[in-house]
Amino acid sequence: MLLLGDKQSSTLTRPLVALRDTVVFPGLNIPLSIGRAKSIAAVEAAGHQNYEVIFVTQKNNEAEDPDLREVYEVGTLARITQILRTPTGHLQVQAEGRERVRLRRFVKTDPYPLVEAMTIAEPIEQTTELEAIRRAILSAFQQLMSLTKVVPMELVLGIFTNPNLYRLVETVTVIVNPDVKSRQAVLETEPLKERLNLTLKILNHELEVMQLSRKIENRTQEEFGKMQREVFLREQMKSIQKELGGEGDEYSELEAKIKQAGMSEATQDQALKELDRLRRMPSFGPEVSYIRTYLDWLVALPWSKVSKSTIDLVAARQVLDADHSGLEKVKDRILEYLAVQKLAKGKTRAQILCFVGPPGVGKTSIGKSIARALGREFIRISLGGVRDEAEIRGHRRTYVGAMPGRFIQAIKQAGTKNPVFMLDEIDKVGADFRGDPAAALLEALDPEQNHTFGDHYLEVPFDLSEVFFIATANLLDTIPPALRDRLEIIIYPGYTEDEKAEIAKDFLVPKIVDSHGLKKVDFRLSSEAIHALIRHYTREAGVRGLERQLAALARKIARQIAEGKHHRQTITERTLSRYLGPIRFRSQLAEELDEVGTVQGLAVTEAGGDVLTVEVTKMPGKGGLTLTGQLGDVMKESAQAAMSYTRGRATNEGINPEIFSSSDWHIHVPAGAIPKDGPSAGVAMATALYSVATGRPVRHDVAMTGEVTLRGRSLEIGGVKEKVLAAHRAGLRHVILPHDNGKDIEELPRKVRKEMIFTLAKTMDDVLDVALVPAAKKSA
Repeated sequence: MLLLGDKQSSTLTRPLVALRDTVVFPGLNIPLSIGRAKSIAAVEAAGHQNYEVIFVTQKNNEAEDPDLREVYEVGTLARITQILRTPTGHLQVQAEGRERVRLRRFVKTDPYPLVEAMTIAEPIEQTTELEAIRRAILSAFQQLMSLTKVVPMELVLGIFTNPNLYRLVETVTVIVNPDVKSRQAVLETEPLKERLNLTLKILNHELEVMQLSRKIENRTQEEFGKMQREVFLREQMKSIQKELGGEGDEYSELEAKIKQAGMSEATQDQALKELDRLRRMPSFGPEVSYIRTYLDWLVALPWSKVSKSTIDLVAARQVLDADHSGLEKVKDRILEYLAVQKLAKGKTRAQILCFVGPPGVGKTSIGKSIARALGREFIRISLGGVRDEAEIRGHRRTYVGAMPGRFIQAIKQAGTKNPVFMLDEIDKVGADFRGDPAAALLEALDPEQNHTFGDHYLEVPFDLSEVFFIATANLLDTIPPALRDRLEIIIYPGYTEDEKAEIAKDFLVPKIVDSHGLKKVDFRLSSEAIHALIRHYTREAGVRGLERQLAALARKIARQIAEGKHHRQTITERTLSRYLGPIRFRSQLAEELDEVGTVQGLAVTEAGGDVLTVEVTKMPGKGGLTLTGQLGDVMKESAQAAMSYTRGRATNEGINPEIFSSSDWHIHVPAGAIPKDGPSAGVAMATALYSVATGRPVRHDVAMTGEVTLRGRSLEIGGVKEKVLAAHRAGLRHVILPHDNGKDIEELPRKVRKEMIFTLAKTMDDVLDVALVPAAKKSA
């Protein structure tokens, strides 16, 4: 047996009940809840010993069956005055403390602890010093009660009228209710003087805390009045932290994040300055949330974090070839860029690529392939319809709800400072009273400036020089010249029929089979069916419409399978109409007969190259010129120039000049619902006017493009590849181009060059010699 001491005093043996977080004092009644089996057995056994039991406090609350080493040495002998059993089997008891005891040993531990203990004598002492301490205790207690005002009056009266100093100490301790260790220390201390001094110390500490709390409360009430309870509590916590000389963990953590974010020295100083402002502000201040949001943005940005990747040109080529068919020029330019980056190792500024071409040719999707080949994050930023400069540069922090611009938001989303940014539809950026976003793009897309890109919200420079920018556009004309100068333009031409067929076989059909829940054996198309689908059901430069038609075909087959009517067979050109209906487009757009005043012109639209029929007719009148077909200003001027050229040539060609003054002339360019503009239809208009003036028909198998001058020269134009491909799709096999565009023929696919005849014209004489039926073949 473990003995805890040997002192001359009365010895007794009683059942033991260990308590958690509770100290029982002599002379006081206390309600207790008993739940452990051994404790219940001890209470029940106390009935055989005048209902007396010894209560001790556990040192470790986790112990279920504590021994003498896990409980305090000093406890209290108490008499149980009431026992009530609850429905859960626990006991609710009322106990009255009798006297302090010191444990000696366990007599037994089962079925309940039975211990031998020795009572602690309490000799009566009466000295002047003890009386002085007693009065100090009562004075401190009185001050404390004036602050709390929550103690029952009978307890207060008992303290002031009870002459027993031992009971005074214990009653005050119970009312003040310090922590368990302090209460146990009061219970264990034996010299009366030391017990009184300990109680006075506890009282003074509690009084100091209460006075400080009241001081804080008074200060906050005077300063904030009727503020919400939440604001009051937060300010109170802040005041406590200030009085204690410390600061909140929140600000310390934020300061640590700022120092670990990898900012430049100037940016870090700015962030710490804002943090210092935040610390000095009251928590309910109007700017607190704005400053905190600002600091959160600064901390969240990847100031020094980059995606580490090894540039492997072979692997990059494999990725590009696997994701896209054709586009060799585009792929070569991308591989050249990667090669330079690999060799220069950051010594050269990144170029800003701009992919220009019709919809559906793979401009956006190749950006994802580039990011995958580089091992970088890919972020797509849609600029279509953006008209607010703040979308690019962000809002000033003085505005409510201010946010950084799209570039900074995208950098945060990427988590690195060197992602691949796809700036989609850069040609559709507009401008209004809120500023010009295209002008704001100048800094971001300039390799010489974007290492210090300034966002209005951040107010500190951010380095965008490591970002790989790729812009996409359908047309170059709407991009401002200053912005276009910063872009390296890569033209995306339309696909030929054979290229579309390859894309359909290698990419589109497997994708649609998977997305529609089909099997390969359920969705089989012959090569002729794919070509017929391209030729008769789509008319586009890209493959988006082709994908939609394939999806429509897959839906028909999916329905047949769901209804149990599908027979696995290959779809051929002959059976294609069963699923998609009659053909929608003729493969030959060219006129079947040579006609006077009808010319096949070529143009470039947002959807790629297109064939435009220019029609001219004359009627009796007074020399007026009517232009219809939603023509733009430039195209109208081209018509005027073509008319002036034709009238000036009339005398040399033996044309009666009076037909121009006695007739009204009408130039129409179908389709009338589609806006058209540009100078490249000038040659076609001049040819149609000359055809009507001379009565010579225009060859139906010839298409032409070029700008005409008053002297009859054919000037260079753009979009040759798109225009020639459009003529090829329309079944036109002879194209007249300006002489200076001869160099562009090499950019055409080899198959197209073999199947087409090209005439390079310097003047209108060259055009008319080829385009018009010879005079000997005119109709009667």
